[in-house]
Amino acid sequence: MNNEFKSVTDRFLRYVKVDTQSDEASETFPSTEKQKDLARLLLEELKDLGIKAEMDEENCYVYGWIESTIPNENDKRNKYTLAFASHMDTSPAASGTIVNPQIVENYQGQVIDLGNGLKLDPKEFTSLNMFIGQDLITTDGKTLLGADDKAGVAEIMTMATYLVNNPQVEHGPIAICFTPDEEIGAGVARIDLERLGADFAYTVDGGELGELQYENFNAASAKIQIRGKSVHPGSAKGLMVNAADIAVEFADSLPKDQVPQKTEGYEGFFSLQGISGDVSNASLSYIIRDHDMDKFVEKKNLMAKITEELNEKYGQGTVSLELKDSYFNMKEKIKDHMFLIEKAKEAMENLDIEPLIAPIRGGTDGAQLSYMGLPTPNICAGGINFHGEYEYVSIQSMEKISELLVEIAVNIFK
Repeated sequence: MNNEFKSVTDRFLRYVKVDTQSDEASETFPSTEKQKDLARLLLEELKDLGIKAEMDEENCYVYGWIESTIPNENDKRNKYTLAFASHMDTSPAASGTIVNPQIVENYQGQVIDLGNGLKLDPKEFTSLNMFIGQDLITTDGKTLLGADDKAGVAEIMTMATYLVNNPQVEHGPIAICFTPDEEIGAGVARIDLERLGADFAYTVDGGELGELQYENFNAASAKIQIRGKSVHPGSAKGLMVNAADIAVEFADSLPKDQVPQKTEGYEGFFSLQGISGDVSNASLSYIIRDHDMDKFVEKKNLMAKITEELNEKYGQGTVSLELKDSYFNMKEKIKDHMFLIEKAKEAMENLDIEPLIAPIRGGTDGAQLSYMGLPTPNICAGGINFHGEYEYVSIQSMEKISELLVEIAVNIFK
C-alpha cells in the first residue's frame, strides 16, 4: 500500500479530539455550535492543500472542489462531477467530550481492557476476530470514539491529499462535502446542491471494510397522545378512562414479533422509543421502519386502524395519532444508476476487498440526497460498534478505504 495513505491515522486522531456531538433536543441549526470547530479545521486543511474550499458559516457545511487532471475537455471523464461526503457530528447516544483514543498494535485476539471497567471481549464482540494482526483504535471506555463518521472524514481528506500530491493521476472533477447533524436526521437539511455542483456522489459512512449499500429503510415517526378521565378509584365505575391503560393497550395491539430485537435483513419493525403518562394523559412515541414500501404503508395504516378502534371503544378524541415520514428507500433512486454500485464493486475487487452488499437497517444522508436529485449510495468507513464506548476502528481498514476512494475517483466514468 502506498505510504501516502498512512496519514489517515494522524488525521483521524486529530479529528476525534474535536467534540462535535449533535443534540436532538436543540432547536438551532446546526444543533450545536461546536460542530463548527471541526468544520473550520477542515476548511483550513483543504485550503492548505491548495484545494478551492468554502464554508457555509451559518449552516456548518464545508465544500471543496478538486479540479480535473484530464486535459481533454471532451473526455467523457470530464462530463460529470463526483462528490464524496461524510458527516462531522457524533451521536448523542454517548459522550463525545474529551475523546482519548487508545491504539492496540498487532491485535492477537486478546480481551482488550478499555478502561473505566469496560472490556472488548472477542467472545462477545466477535467482529474482533476479523482483525487479527491489525492495529486497532479504541476508546478509553468513557466516550464514543467518533469513527462514525470521522473515519469517513479522514479518508476523504487522505484521498484529497493523495490526488493533489499526485497530479499525474488522471481523474475528472471531484467535489467534497462535510455535513453537520446527520446523527439526528438533519444532515442535508440545508445543503446547497447547486453550490456543490455534483452529478453523483457517495457517502463514506458505512461500517466494516467492503460495505456497499444502496438500500435503506423507509422511515416514519409516530406520536400517540391519549386523553383520559381521572375519577377517584373508589367511585370510578363507568366513569374513569385510564389513559395509561389505553397506552398499554395500544402497544399490545401491535405485532409482537415486528420489533428491532426480533428482526434482521429486510424485516421491518415498530420500535417503541418512549412511553409516559398517568390516568389523565399518556403518550407513546414510535419509529416505523421497512424496506418494502407496501409493507411500510401497511404499518402506518395499522397504527391508524388501532387509533380508530380505540376511539370507537373509549370515545372520539381519546386517542390522537401524528405520523411523519422521515426518509425513504434510496433504492428507488439508485436503480437507474446502478453503474455507481458496479464501479464501486469493481474498485473494491481491484484492491482485493471483498464487497459486502447488504441493505442498511437504518438511514443515511445518501437516501435524502438521492431523493433531492443526487444519486448517493453509501460505502464503508471502517468503524465497528458505532455510538458507544465499545466503538473501534482498524487502522489498516482506514488506509485501505482511503485507497479505495482514489480508485473510485479515477475509474468511475471510464
